[in-house]
Amino acid sequence: MKVLIMAGGYATRLWPITKDNPKALLPVGDRVILDYILEKTKELDMEVYISTNRFFAKYFESYAEDKGVELLVEDTLHEEEKLGTIGALKLAIDELGLDDYLVIAGDNLFSFSLNEFLKHYSGKPLIAVYDVGDFELAKRYGVVVLEENRVIDFQEKPAEPKSTLISTGVYAFPKEIMARIDEYLKNGNRDSPGYFIQWLLSDGVDIYAYKFDNYWYDIGSSDSYLEALRTLLKESHIEEIQISPYSKIIPPVVIKKGARILGRSMIGPYAYIGENCVIDSSDVSDSIIFRNTIIRNSTIWRSIIDEKCEIRNLELKKSLVGGHAKIQRGD
Repeated sequence: MKVLIMAGGYATRLWPITKDNPKALLPVGDRVILDYILEKTKELDMEVYISTNRFFAKYFESYAEDKGVELLVEDTLHEEEKLGTIGALKLAIDELGLDDYLVIAGDNLFSFSLNEFLKHYSGKPLIAVYDVGDFELAKRYGVVVLEENRVIDFQEKPAEPKSTLISTGVYAFPKEIMARIDEYLKNGNRDSPGYFIQWLLSDGVDIYAYKFDNYWYDIGSSDSYLEALRTLLKESHIEEIQISPYSKIIPPVVIKKGARILGRSMIGPYAYIGENCVIDSSDVSDSIIFRNTIIRNSTIWRSIIDEKCEIRNLELKKSLVGGHAKIQRGD
């Protein structure tokens, strides 16, 4: 079996912060999303590959080399050209050969052990499922109905979900199922694995589910991104910074090197402050601030601010600010 981490999407739902940054490499606490996934693959002793696109390949090259994993690069540069998840699986087969594959979405953070997941793999397709506990929320995902651990119904993004149990981004596919991807791609949706699961089920293929609890985050929105930060940031990580004696840090926080915390500022809890940021006489909590951003005389709560921004004299709540923005209210 080979492990294939899918990181070829353009993450349009999180634009503008993902316009020039691959979602799988966004920070969550003191690590990036992909770090959490790769840590879970270590116990498997399998070959690990990261699938991405040509536009983002440059961001992954040094990362993959450092982690000892290989890159598969699809030849696309724009959202409208992308192969989609199933198209990328076809590319993997062409380049790596037909095999059993453990497929993991590169924007998913999950609590379970992959080793435990594969203990339930019997050579039939296996999907990881999670109860989101809300029918409105379930409409965004592939909804699963189970009979014990066997999938008896699957609806991709249904208007009226039959359950709140949804398919997450972890799948085990045997090679005989991988061999059917060509057949599926003649008419099937290339992007969402849910439609492939739906197609297999309608063709009489037995599909099984591994149900897990605790936590799961699909980093597809600013809310889910910030919730993941709250769950996974357990302790503070503060690098070499400058901090005013009048400022206060409420853990847990991450503050990267070169940051300057000036005046009467309050940082935290659950704040990520990127490299070389300046936070002056401001409060920042439940927020992610990317590198080289300046915040003065402002309050930032449950917001994400991209790099090289300048925010002055503002109160920002539940906001998403793109890179290089300058926003201020008059003194």
